[in-house]
Order: sequence, then structure tokens, then C-alpha cells
Amino acid sequence: MSDDATAYESLADAHGGEERWAFGTGFDDPLAGVDTTVPPGVDAGALALECLALGDDALVMSQRLSGWCSNAPELEDDVALANIALDLLGQARLLLTRAGHADPSLRPGGAPAHIPDEDALAYFRQPGAYRNVRLAELDDDGDFARCIARLFVFATSRLAQLTRLTDSKDPVLAAIAVKGGTELTYHREYAAGWVVRLGDGTELSHQRMQDALEWVWPFVRELVDDPDDRAEFDAVLAQVLRTATLVVPAVAGDGARGRSGQHTDALTELLANLQGVARAHPDATW
Repeated sequence: MSDDATAYESLADAHGGEERWAFGTGFDDPLAGVDTTVPPGVDAGALALECLALGDDALVMSQRLSGWCSNAPELEDDVALANIALDLLGQARLLLTRAGHADPSLRPGGAPAHIPDEDALAYFRQPGAYRNVRLAELDDDGDFARCIARLFVFATSRLAQLTRLTDSKDPVLAAIAVKGGTELTYHREYAAGWVVRLGDGTELSHQRMQDALEWVWPFVRELVDDPDDRAEFDAVLAQVLRTATLVVPAVAGDGARGRSGQHTDALTELLANLQGVARAHPDATW
């Protein structure tokens, strides 16, 4: 990262003009021309569960970030966080659709027949059926440093995962990973810039950022399982935290895993807000 470059500028340059400044915004269908049939030799059940977990991560994190709209410290950050949330929502839609297509048994029994799989999986599952990492569901209590710490850790781990999945044997998942990787590059850049700005700022901002890292750290262990992903994740975190004059926390997690359906009470509250309208009006169309 350079001191005089912003995520907006680098993204605009990548897309050839400032008129397309939003994070990761691409107007081409990432699945155009992609055969959506599950390829021979690919375990459809395993593929569905992988897409479900990644889709849940994106959906829940998107919902959390959307809560910052009109609440961020600056208008630019309102817009940035809202666009990051929209990017993640787009990823969630593609991934949940793929999960439902690969394994129709994942569709909740109580979901109205007229809605697509992505909506059925988002709005009509109970908290215990969600497979997102617990980091995504935590309520940051309106603490901007916590928002940034969580986003930085989340984007760094997810970018490593999606970079690996660009080589997936499933062409749909590979295409989603390519699109998502472009978006997450800028999500990580935006969050890392704020980590450095706060960590290497005033005494107060430094302490707030360090406290925010202590808050997220118990939930870091469940983020990355693949050894190569973990190596990249650790290297990026070490570089950014060193630049920010911050230290890696020594806080251990409790061993619970969102991937196994073990969640905090925060997810129940989040889903009540997310699912309320769809459950109150199950016959509606949108």
C-alpha cells in the first residue's frame, strides 16, 4: 500500500475511470457462458456445503456491515462500507444459489415454493443451520475500530480462500472465486489502510485499535483450515500489524465453530432482523 493511494483511486484505475469507483463493481455476469452442471468427479454434496459456508459468511458479514450505513465517521466511509456490504451480498447470492443447485436437500422445508434457493436459504433457515464463521455475526456495538479489525481479518482470510478456489474443479465456484477475489482485494486494502491509520495514529486511536484486535482474536482460529491459506493470512496480518505498530494478541478461542452450527446469541438477533419481512409475508414476491 502506498501512502498517497486510496482504495477508490486504485479501483478506478483498474476499471479505467473514476465513474466506476464502487468496490469490486463489475457489470458483467460472472457466470455468463459457464456450464452450471456439476462436473463428473465432483462431489455435489461436498460442493454444496462449501458454497453454503462461504455464502453464509458473506451474507452475515454483509448484514453486519450494512448497519454502518449513515453511522460511519465520514461520508466516504459510509459509502465504502455500504459498497463492501453489497459486494458480499452479491457473493452470497451466487454461492447460495450454487449450494441449492448442487444439493436440493439443503432447501428448508418451510420455504415457499415460489422463491429461489438463495432466498429460501437466506430467510427460512434457523440459526443452527447456518454455517458462517462466528466472527461475521458478532455485534460490534457501533465501535468503528472493531468494525475495521473484523473486516480486515475477514477480508484477508476470505481472499486467501477464494484465491485458492479459482482453481476449483467446479467451474461455477471458480468463476465466483475470480469475481470475489477482485472485490476482496479492495475490501482488504480499505480495511488495512484504516488499521494502519488508527494503529499508528494517536495514543488513543492506537489503544482503540489494539483493543479491537483483542476483541476479534478469539474468533480467528476458525477462519482458515487450509495450511497454504493460513500461511498467506499470517503473513499479511504480520506485515500490516507491524506497520500499524500493533501486536498480535495472545487471546485464545473457546473451540466452538460456526461451521458446525455453534453460534453466539448475536446470530439469532441478526437473523431476526434479516428474515423478519420474508417470514411475516411468505407469499409475497420481490
